[in-house]
Amino acid sequence: MVHLPAFALDHWLSAYDFATPPIAYNLASSTGPRWSVADLCAMGETPLVIEDIILSYAPPQGSRPLREAIAAFHDAEADSVIVTTGASEALSILFCLGARPGANIVLPDPGYPAYDAVAQGWGLSTRPYRLDREDGFAQRAATILAQVDAGTCLVILNTPHNPTGTVMPRAEIEALAAALAERAVPLLVDEVYHPLYFGAPQPSAAGIRNVIVTSDLSKALSLPGLRMGWLIDTDAGRRARLLDARSYFTISSSPLLERLAVQALRHSDAILARLRSVTQVNIALLDALMTQFGDRLAWVRPDGGTTAFPWLVDGRDSRPLCQALAAQGVLLAPGDCFGHPAHMRLGFAQQAEGFDIAVGRMADALTRL
Repeated sequence: MVHLPAFALDHWLSAYDFATPPIAYNLASSTGPRWSVADLCAMGETPLVIEDIILSYAPPQGSRPLREAIAAFHDAEADSVIVTTGASEALSILFCLGARPGANIVLPDPGYPAYDAVAQGWGLSTRPYRLDREDGFAQRAATILAQVDAGTCLVILNTPHNPTGTVMPRAEIEALAAALAERAVPLLVDEVYHPLYFGAPQPSAAGIRNVIVTSDLSKALSLPGLRMGWLIDTDAGRRARLLDARSYFTISSSPLLERLAVQALRHSDAILARLRSVTQVNIALLDALMTQFGDRLAWVRPDGGTTAFPWLVDGRDSRPLCQALAAQGVLLAPGDCFGHPAHMRLGFAQQAEGFDIAVGRMADALTRL
């Protein structure tokens, strides 16, 4: 039996977010402000009707309307899209197909903990490339390429990045993908936070040669409950293998969830407008907090996405602080969940109301450090 390590981040989040009553101010979440089914159905001039949906199977690659909506979101071709059950299934499919004796995956550190755990669950070793806070957590092609060897079957790039919020420029993504193509190694670009950028907007990497894109509705589009993700791959032969794997893994998505996903993507401008409004207000409050307590708490201000990865300047473990804040109704994710104990992941997009109260309680806790 495969042994997967305890998912420390998920255990921490579940202990508080699903408690009774749940945490008051969730600053650990990596998603945006919440939406209801009624909110989605009411979008547009004509309300969406879902009562007529037949609860059968959907096509394994996803319905044509859904793939067209995903393609439009990434400026890609509908035929290059395969729908998955969240980006998590997309990752499992890629790791499954890449598994072979001696194979490895190159991935970011810090990074989403499931990259490493699930890859090793499929028998793959992992080679991390370090994002240094002294370098602004920059994601650099040269640093990534230095970890690629003869056994590498896949390189993962997450931009905007979770948990640091850094963004790799388009030109550098293209250079990295081209260098990897010479070694016959595909580049997976995890775009779950696209297109939330705080500087100049950046197009999706879906049009870059030797790139597979994965994304979902959970993060920038703020709809994790739909469990809808996708892969975009222009390589027809590889895409056929991805589709077979998807068919074996989960057969298809729910037609009901696919209908709601199409509605969300067709009205993504409204969803993203609300997200940007919330993040603009909340990140300004964080700017002030970081200025006030710069002798105790430091950060690299995020360039995109919904999370930051600040750290305690004196290097102490952040878990006691996170536990104390949780007792005050404010949830952050301790950095040990990402292998960096002095840090904490701070989400600034889900809490549409009360973020100022949460920041005030953080200020009180920092004063007592």
